[in-house]
This record gives sequence, C-alpha cells and structure tokens, in this order.
Amino acid sequence: MCSRDCALRTLLHSAHGDVVLSLYQPATLPLLGFAVSSLLGLAEHEKAKQIKISALKCLQVLVLQCDCQEHRCLDADEAQRCGDLFASFLPGISITLSRVITGDLKQGHKPTVSAIRLFYLIVGLVMADAQLARVPKNKEKLPVEQSRISELMVHRGPDWSKSTAEKLLLLLRKIVESSSVHPHWKVRLELVELVQHLLQNCSRSLVDSFSHLLKALVGLVNDENPEVQRRCQEVLQGMAEQGMVAQNRALADVLSENLHSLATALPRLINTQDDTGKVSTLSLLLGYLKLLGPKINFVLNSTSHLQRLSKALMQVLELDVTDVKIVEERGGGSASPCGPAGSLARRWQRKYFRFFTEEKVFQLLQQVCRVLGYYGNLYLLVDHFTALYSESGMYRKQAAMVLNELLAGAAGMGVDVLREREVSPNVDDLKGSVTSVLDEYTDQANWYLVTSIDAEEISHEHSVQHSKLSARPRGACSSVLLPSPEPPATTRTMNSNIWQICIQLEGIGCFAAVLGREFRLLLLSTLYPVLEKAGDKTLLISETALGTLADICEACGYDSVQSLINENSDYLVNGISLNLRQLVHQPHASQVLDTMLRHSDASLLPLVEDVIQDVLAALDQSYNHQAPTFLRVLHSVMTALVRWFGSSCGEELQAAEGQSRTLSLGPQVVTGQELQQFFLDYVRQKQIAEGDLPDTDEEADEVQPCAKLDPNGPDTEGEAPLPSHAQLAKDTMERCIHLLSDGNLRVRLQALDVLELCVTVLHPHGNHLLPLAHRAWPALVTRLISDDPLAVLRAFKVLCTLAQRCGDFLRQRFSRDVLPALTSSLRSQAPASARAGPIYSHTLAFKLQLAVLQGLGALCQRLDMGESDLNKVADACLIYLSAKQPMKLQEAAQSVFLHLMHMDPDSTWLLLSEICCPDRYRPPHASLQPVQLPGMGRQRDEFTDNILGLLEQLQQWESVEPWAGAHQDPPP
Repeated sequence: MCSRDCALRTLLHSAHGDVVLSLYQPATLPLLGFAVSSLLGLAEHEKAKQIKISALKCLQVLVLQCDCQEHRCLDADEAQRCGDLFASFLPGISITLSRVITGDLKQGHKPTVSAIRLFYLIVGLVMADAQLARVPKNKEKLPVEQSRISELMVHRGPDWSKSTAEKLLLLLRKIVESSSVHPHWKVRLELVELVQHLLQNCSRSLVDSFSHLLKALVGLVNDENPEVQRRCQEVLQGMAEQGMVAQNRALADVLSENLHSLATALPRLINTQDDTGKVSTLSLLLGYLKLLGPKINFVLNSTSHLQRLSKALMQVLELDVTDVKIVEERGGGSASPCGPAGSLARRWQRKYFRFFTEEKVFQLLQQVCRVLGYYGNLYLLVDHFTALYSESGMYRKQAAMVLNELLAGAAGMGVDVLREREVSPNVDDLKGSVTSVLDEYTDQANWYLVTSIDAEEISHEHSVQHSKLSARPRGACSSVLLPSPEPPATTRTMNSNIWQICIQLEGIGCFAAVLGREFRLLLLSTLYPVLEKAGDKTLLISETALGTLADICEACGYDSVQSLINENSDYLVNGISLNLRQLVHQPHASQVLDTMLRHSDASLLPLVEDVIQDVLAALDQSYNHQAPTFLRVLHSVMTALVRWFGSSCGEELQAAEGQSRTLSLGPQVVTGQELQQFFLDYVRQKQIAEGDLPDTDEEADEVQPCAKLDPNGPDTEGEAPLPSHAQLAKDTMERCIHLLSDGNLRVRLQALDVLELCVTVLHPHGNHLLPLAHRAWPALVTRLISDDPLAVLRAFKVLCTLAQRCGDFLRQRFSRDVLPALTSSLRSQAPASARAGPIYSHTLAFKLQLAVLQGLGALCQRLDMGESDLNKVADACLIYLSAKQPMKLQEAAQSVFLHLMHMDPDSTWLLLSEICCPDRYRPPHASLQPVQLPGMGRQRDEFTDNILGLLEQLQQWESVEPWAGAHQDPPP
C-alpha cells in the first residue's frame, strides 16, 4: 500500500500543470472519489505509522495542496473549479481527518500534524471567502450525458455554506479541544497554523467558529514551548496589523460576545481552577482585549458589557485581609533617610489575594487593566471605576488598583499591545483624570482610616471623620455628609484600611510617573498627605509612602527626597503651623514634621524653628490633653538635632574618653597651676549643679590671687549665646523635667526619651546642661526607684546617657540615691530568674534585669565609683554568674565584672578567687606563709565555668600589663 501511495504521489508530481488539471473535471469525479476514500481509509484504519503518514501526504497532493515548490499556483478560475469539485468530498475528508486528529496518542505526533495540515488546507480551499463570493446563484447545468455526475456535484450557495459551517463548527471544536492540550509541541504549533489559515481565508464563512479558533490561539500565547509562543505572537500581531477585527464587524461581534461570556464566568473560573488554569483564562481575556484593540470602545459603550467586566475584576482582585501581621508590624518613624530617588527602589508591597496566589495571575490582571486604559475611553473608564470606588467599601481597594493601572495604561506605561492606538490622550486629559482620582483618594473619609488599636489614634481618626469642617492645607474639599457611626475596628477592618491606604499611595506614585514634571503642579495637594503617611506608625504604610516619595522625586526631577522637601518647605511648614493649632481636627501634623526632619538636613532648622516654639508654647498651655502629641513632635525635633549636630558632640566625647584613657596608662606630669585650676573648676561646676551660684564680685575676689583679670577680657562680657539648636534643646529639656512626674505613664515614657536626646544635644554646653541635670535628678530618681517597670527601664537608659555626658557630676548622687536601690533589686530578683523557664525571657522583669546588668558596669566605670560602691555592685552581680540563671543574664553579669577588672583588678580577682580558685600560689620566699584562699580545692559548682572564664580573661590582661608579682604553681 505504501508503494502504491508513493507511486500515485510521484505520478501527480511528474505531470505537467495542464495534464494534472485535466484530471479535475466533473467527469472524473467518481475516480477521484474512489482515490480519496481509499486514502482516507488508510489514514484512519492503518496501524503502520508510516503508511498513515504516506496516505495523508498523498491525499494532500491529490487535492492540489502539496507543500513542494515544483507546482505552479492555481489561478482564481482554476481554484474556483477545484473548490467546486472538492466540495463534494469535504464532509468525508473533514470527518475522517477529525477522527485521526483526535485519535489515540499512541499513533504519534506526525500523523496528527499531517492530518491537521490537510484539514485546514482543504477547508480553506472549499470555504474560502473569495470563492464563495464568486459562486453563481444557480447551479451550473451539465450536459444530459453527465446528469448522473451532476447529482454528485455540490452547489456552494448560501444555504450550503451556512449548513457546512455549522457542521465544521462541531469538528473544529473537537479539534481545538484535543490539539490545544496535546503533549507534543509540533501538534500545538500546527494548530496555530490552522487558526491563522482559516482566519485569513474564511473570516466570513466560518465566523461562528472563530470563538473556538481565537480561544485556541490566545490560549497558546503562554505555551511552555518558545516556538509555539513566538508563532502565536506573530499571528496575533499580523491580525492586528491587517485590521482583521477592526474591519470585520462580524468578527468584532464574536469577540465582544466571547468577552462578555468570559467576564461572566471569570469569578467562577478563578475560584475553581488551579494556577495554570487561571493563567490560561486570563491570557484568553487579555488576548480578546488586544485583538479588539480600538474596537474596545464599542464593547465599553455597552452598559451590560462594562458592568459585567468591571464586576468580574472587582471580584477577582479581592484581597486577603486576614493576616494579623499587617497590623502588628509597626514602624515608629524609624526609617532611615532616603538618598537620591534612584537609590530607593520601588517598595510596593506584595499583595495577597483571596482567589489566587500566583504572581503571574496578578501580572495578567494588571495587563488587562492597562490594555483597557490604552485603547478605551479614559473618561468613561475613570468615571465608572470611580463610581465603584465611592459606592461601596467592598470594592474600594479593587477599584483603586484598577484606576491606578488604567491611568498607567493610558499613558502607555508598561503596556503590551498588538497595534498602536490611533489617538493618544493629551496631557490635559491625563491631568484631568488624575486630579479627579486624587480628590477621591485624599478625601478625609478615604485617607484618615483607623489602622491601629491605639486609643489615641482611633479617637483622632473618628474626630477627623466626623468633623463637619476641617482646614486642610492641600485645599481638597471634604464631604458635607457625615458618615454614620462605625462599629469598633476589628483586625480585618484595620488590615483592609491599611491596604486601601497603601494602594492609594501607590496610585499617587503611579500618577506622578504618568504626568512627569507636570505633576509638580499637583504637589500642593498631594505632598502634604503623602508625608503624613510616611510618618505613620504602621510599617506597611510608611514604607509605601517612602516609595511614593521616591517616585515623585524621579518623575518631577528632584535629586532626592531631601531636595523635594526643601524646595517645598515653605508650603509644608505653613500647613504644619496651621494644623498644630487645630490638633483636635488635624492630629497628623506631627507626622508631617517628623518626616520632614528625618529626610532633610540642618538647613531646614531656621524654617521650622518658629513652629517648634509654637509647640513649646502650646505644650505649656495644654499639658493634660495634648502632651503625647506635642512630645512626639519634640522627639522628632531632638532626634533630628542629634543627627545634624551630634557628630561634634560625639567627637568631643570621644576625645575626652581618649584623654582619660591616656591618663590612666601611666603617670603624667602635672604642674601646680594646672592642679589648682582643676580644683577651682571642679568647685565651680559643683556649685552650678547645686544651684549655689556665687556673685560675680565674690567669684572675682576668689580668682584674683591666682590671676588678675583683665577688665576688658572676655569673661567680663559673659558667656557666648547658645546656638539655636542648643537653645531649643534647653527649652525642651525644661518642659520634659516637669513632665517626668506626670500621672500618665505614656507621657512619662515620652518625656524620658526626649530628655535623653536633649542631654546629647546639650553635652558641649556643660554650663547649661549641669543645672538642668540638677533640676531633673529628683524626678529621675523617683522614676528609677518607684515607678512602673517600663518607666524604670527607660529611666535607667537616661541615667546611662547622663553618666556618659556629665561624668563626675553624678558620682555622689548615683552612689547615694540610686545604687542601693539597683543592687537591692538585682539581689531580690535573682532567685526568681534562677527558677524561671524559657518563657521568662519575654517578661518585663527579665528585660529590666538585663538592661541594668548590661549598663551597670559601664556606668560605674564612667562615674569612676569608689571601692565600697564597686564592692556593692560586685556582691549584687555575683549571683548572676550562676549557671542556673538565663544565659543572657550570665553574659551581662560577666560584662559587669569585666568593667570592674578595668577599675580594680585586685579586688575583683580576690572576690572571684574566694568562690573558685584554680591555681595554688606558693610564696616567693620560705619565710612567707602559703596563700590560702577559700576557693582553692573547691569542687565544681554552678559558678565555676563563668568565674574560670573571667579569671582567664584577667590573666590574659596580666600578660600584657602585669599587675601582680606572685609566683604560681602550674594548675593541677
């Protein structure tokens, strides 16, 4: 059989064109029918793969659709006659080939590929639009002697075309469903060729089948095989360039109906399919939109289509807002300052959706929205989705995401299309749409949402939402209609609010990229609210706002966020000043100031100095109500001052510490005059600290014997005035001293934090710092001794900073007022921590123990405590060297003893050796008695490991700088 097929194929190939065409006459129809049926029988039933392939190729040659280049192409009349002739065989050929295509996979891919190729070639010939258009209305009459043959001929009239197209629809559906999921890529590639061939030649006759053909074509765009992907893209690109859809109303209607059906089923499909199925479904939706191109507007003008598509997007884009970590993650405004806009990457947070997890699905949805914005009527789409945004909180986040992508697509940003649009929106159109969306985003009802269980924040948000009139520096109008009282916020509600704010912030950054430098005109209404959110306590919101600021810088041509703030600081400072006077309605002004200070430099200080003075004055008048808010502002100011001016303080401090270390290394030569001046300075500083300020005349009399003062010298003119930043720190510290005894724990904690920063700023100005420290000491001691553990913890941190900055001033006070309480507390807490389990490390008591132990050694060293005080510290900390204590407490106690070794190595060595002494010491002379220590020969206990480690450390130091001369026996 294979040889006969080859012989027939060879015969047809070797015949000349005229000779071959003589075979294709009505008279030879029975002979052709016999050959066709024989070859179809072999192709369908033969088990040998090679014979099946040979039969299909021979049949392809027989119907004049050979792939070789030897045959000349048929002209229009010849093709018309062949089409009339082969129409009689079309039912049998198409049905048989469909069986071969959808047959068992065991037959391999080659017979399937050959069958698909033959199918679309014969169908494309018989059902060609060009041929059907030339078919006469009436059937051609043959001579009487060919009347029997005339009955076999088919008249390709309208009725026959319609009936045949309906039958081919069923076959094409089966072929597409089978071949689109075939495991071999060449079968899928041939399916693409089938679609391309039929779309090109039968766009009118097979229009009803195009829904399945286009579905197959668009579905294969994301095929796993790159060759299939490339060919699909080429076919789609060619369709768009040729205007197949734009110039074919019937095809556009089919696509629009398919789009409507798919949009209707989209929520169900996304909810039930796996990730692969979701990608295929959305790829199909995206392909329909790309093919429609400018015709999208005909679809969008239909209310039914637009409603169905928009509601489908709203349901599919629903976010998962159940994650409690979103609310838990707090930023506290501690983000580092932003550098140049280019160095801060976009930090849009990954979103988690309810119905899908694959990132590819979200990317396809983004492309769907952008293609809509690229081709669609921008005003219609923005108005429609803005209405969805406003009408229901259920759709607000999804509508905001769609609006962001629509405007990005309208500007041509990141959109992948098959053909360019005819008319692009101008800048005024884009700006008008952006402005309307921004007004919705920054409206008080949508911008100030409850995102925390913080009672203060909730009260502020509700006061903002329920205020009838509110002065806003960005000038946006708030709604006159008051919202109804809302129920208490749940975690789900707060998560939803957080995501809504983040999406709106992302939208502002996107709009800046859309408008470019034109966005500078909108900074007056957008920069202030974005800075508010950059200072938000919720980490997700603050990070997103910082990303938005970076996008604004990049779009508007600012070098950095600092440059953005400095060039708009006059407007921002004015808004802050106005809002600080109306804190009941505008509680977020402190966040704006905090963000400005964190992302600017010292050049901003003269602009905000008056605002800070207003804050101090307002704090004096409203201690009871607004103290937390004002202290938050002052904390931001002092943090900025430490960052801007703290380097000089730190350098002076390091120089002083270096000098003290140099003095401790060995004896220094001190003159009598230097010694006298040292004591005079010490007495003077002590008097200032105690508030006992002598008269100028008396002080001059005391100093006269030492050095005669020049009446024109600088001392007679008084001290130089404080720099502005130091004066602010001094004024702030005076307020904080009063607030250290406030009845509200939160206020006391904030006051302690601000006080610590003030001490750091005022360190170079000791004459002003020491009197303030003297005034703050009684309240600070109360916080250390008898207050909430949180306050004790914070107060101890302030004490360590004071010791670092003030030095000798605190030695006697600390020894008298604080040290006994600290050592007593350490001793009383030790048994509890020794018995506690792993959960103890999470308690406040543990954190307080750890903080005291970690800071106590350095505190004693900085204050140069006396021997008796060091012994108290050593006795209190010794019990924490027990192996029963938590490991972190053991390590902290070791750090205390390391500091004690620096100060008094002899006493520390003796104390430790009395507990555990690994060495036996023999006297250097026989007349001396042997050294006997209680720790010698003692068995291992809970203290052994830690004490041996400390003694080993001490021995290493001794080898570098010997301090003892006793001889040692080698350890046993």
